[in-house]
Amino acid sequence: MRICFFSDIHGVAPQLEKFFAAADRLKPDIFVLLGDCLYHGPRNGVPQAYAPTEAVDMLNARKKQIMAVRGNCDSEVDQMLLEFPIMADYSILQADKQRFFLTHGHLWNEFDLPPIPSDTILVHGHTHLPVLKKLDNGITVFNPGSISLPKGGNPPSFGFYDGSELSLVTLN
Repeated sequence: MRICFFSDIHGVAPQLEKFFAAADRLKPDIFVLLGDCLYHGPRNGVPQAYAPTEAVDMLNARKKQIMAVRGNCDSEVDQMLLEFPIMADYSILQADKQRFFLTHGHLWNEFDLPPIPSDTILVHGHTHLPVLKKLDNGITVFNPGSISLPKGGNPPSFGFYDGSELSLVTLN
């Protein structure tokens, strides 16, 4: 199974459009959205090119391909607009022989680990920082970064699983 992981759109439609164009070239079977879909939150301010209704249209057009979890900026109002579920705090995805624990990152992350087996990949967003590393306990932490509001001098990015390996992909 080929999976594209993306997070922290924050309603920036042009970046979402760029993401889908880049991701489509990888031919994913599924898109995993790790939260913070439409709203920017009070700490971020209004992003340039903020267009949440356009983002809704793009996301809903792919509703059958998207699996999502709730971000700390996502609300019931967002769920009213989106035609796929986004309100779960976490989800578990089994792809081939690999188990992924999907969450936004504000509840569980590498410093507050969920109760998961050591061969699990903990996938989260929230920090807007791309990460791919294996912890001493065997858990792999994978954060695709943010497609819209990257932090730490990083470029916009997303994640990809090709059926055997994880990678971080820069969004140009």
